[in-house]
Amino acid sequence: MTTFGEYLSQIKPIPGFDSEKWRRKRHAEMQREQAGMTDEQLREHLRRIVDEDIRWRTELAKAESADE
Repeated sequence: MTTFGEYLSQIKPIPGFDSEKWRRKRHAEMQREQAGMTDEQLREHLRRIVDEDIRWRTELAKAESADE
C-alpha cells in the first residue's frame, strides 16, 4: 500500500499554476459565502461540506478497491 508521502512525491507540479494565488482566491470566496451567516448557519454549512467530503472519500475508496 502506498503511503501518503509516497503518493505526494509522485505528483508533478502543474506548469503555470500558482497554488498561493489559488489559495488566496478560494479563501476570499469562502469568506464571501460565509459573510453574514449566524453561528447556526455556519455550523450547518460546514456540516454539509464535511458530509460531501465523506461521500467523496468513500466513493474514491470504493473505486480504488475495485481497481485492485
